[in-house]
Amino acid sequence: MFGLIPKEEKFFALFKDMTANIIEGAKLLKDMIDNYDDPQGMQKRIKDVEHKGDHITHDIIQKLNKSFVTPLDREDIYALSAALDDILDLIDASSQRFIMYNVEKPTPEAKELAFIILKSCEAVAKAVAQLGGKFEHIAESCVEVNALENEADRVCREAISRLFDEEKDPIQLIKWKEIYETLERATDKCEDAANILESVVVKNA
Repeated sequence: MFGLIPKEEKFFALFKDMTANIIEGAKLLKDMIDNYDDPQGMQKRIKDVEHKGDHITHDIIQKLNKSFVTPLDREDIYALSAALDDILDLIDASSQRFIMYNVEKPTPEAKELAFIILKSCEAVAKAVAQLGGKFEHIAESCVEVNALENEADRVCREAISRLFDEEKDPIQLIKWKEIYETLERATDKCEDAANILESVVVKNA
């Protein structure tokens, strides 16, 4: 199938597959934390999505190694595929923390961070969809990702501050601090992808 697609489109199609898969993972994470009626089952579904992401990343790297002509700099294609893979890894790691630590009930801050992760993934997908099109729209989406990362950072800081003020059980404090930081790192990875996309815009403007 990919042999029939022009070289420019091969990578763009795979990147779109990758971001669609990331959004699927982010939706599952949000659903898991919002409803929390079957966390183990939801975590398994997120792990399946993460495995699918690994396969797409592998396909991108294989195509990169076989292509003489690429639509973007080779290092940018490699860096973007790695950054997108990292987002999904952190979504998976976040869901695993809830199972590992036997969380009984997610906090409002965890739900808010899951919502921000989903919005960040959607903004990254919007930017990736513009590859090969109008690069100015990529910059707009990257600004949105940066704003969302700042918001996640604020929510995480305030949540941890409240933990130290109110949580008397040191074990619970350690657990929740790590959960909040892992969720926030997923938005950091979205920002990393946005930074690579912004650098692509500068190079190809």
